[in-house]
Amino acid sequence: MTRHPLHTRLCELLECRAPIVQTGMGWVATPELTAAACNAGAFGFLAAAALPLDEVEKRIHQTKALTEKPFGVNFLMDAPGAEEIVAMVLENGVKAAGYNRAPSAELIDRLKAGGVLCVPTCGAPRHVRKAEQLGADIVIVQGGEGGGHTGTIPTSLQVSACADAVSIPIVAAGGFKDGRGLVAALAWGAAGIAMGTRFLMTAESPVPAVTTDRYLGAALPDIVVTEQIDGLPQRVIMNELVRDLEAAGPVRRWFLAARNALAFRKLSGATIPELLRSALSMQKNEKLTRAQVLLAANAPMLAKRAMNDGDPVGGYLPSGTVAGVIDDRPTCAELVARIMDEAEETLKRLQLNR
Repeated sequence: MTRHPLHTRLCELLECRAPIVQTGMGWVATPELTAAACNAGAFGFLAAAALPLDEVEKRIHQTKALTEKPFGVNFLMDAPGAEEIVAMVLENGVKAAGYNRAPSAELIDRLKAGGVLCVPTCGAPRHVRKAEQLGADIVIVQGGEGGGHTGTIPTSLQVSACADAVSIPIVAAGGFKDGRGLVAALAWGAAGIAMGTRFLMTAESPVPAVTTDRYLGAALPDIVVTEQIDGLPQRVIMNELVRDLEAAGPVRRWFLAARNALAFRKLSGATIPELLRSALSMQKNEKLTRAQVLLAANAPMLAKRAMNDGDPVGGYLPSGTVAGVIDDRPTCAELVARIMDEAEETLKRLQLNR
């Protein structure tokens, strides 16, 4: 039997029909969105970072109740509660674990021993090689067009370089929304694509309409990179908060960070010693300055204000550049079907034009 041209190693490993990953966006990748992505034929990651541990377990159970398909859980390995989340992943038969900073060899070994696929997100060939050495089964490679924390290398160059650097499957992230993009990613050596912003803009996304309206109204020049949120480059939609932070001095930003750190501690249930250990781990593994560590608490709480609380003025809007060319909110089923149909049509057109 001839294999479907869009059936890749990614589909085999993750047991999904389409080589498409819905990323574990904080405050966005809820059980409803994750299950909808999986039921549509993609592979979804449930967001677990910044949540209280009892809420993480609750959401894993909710996702399992909404889909019979495999799914993943995304979390931070250097954050308080990481060991407990690993235990939940193993106990609940979760298919994959996603992570992106300060990978722990010990936790990776525990996951792999339990049959869980390890899927980190990286942004450079050297990081991808290190991830493979630590035991990653698949690596999501994000190029500069991606939303949230980002680099400067275009996705096309980043993915090609990383695909050449390792033998494990690469998933391309940063700038994808349609079937033509999927075909391009396969040509660059990837085994599929990962999308955050495009899934954020679906009918099953929990993001309030007042916030998604900002995404729908954004033009390409409105999507910028700023370091003022947490001291690291982040791609966002320009809004009132970012303008305020760009104009503010360090005292104002540090005051905001201190307030958000207290809010994060209350929300997550983490103790002060746990938060300090996490901060020291971030500083060591990501080579952050003390100022960047102080600002780190801003991102999860300010994202919550926009994505969860419906305040796109006082919260920030992490976004891939692709938001500038998205103008609808299809269901996940409609989106995945549309991407796969367009990818097949693109492949046929390329064959006819040879």
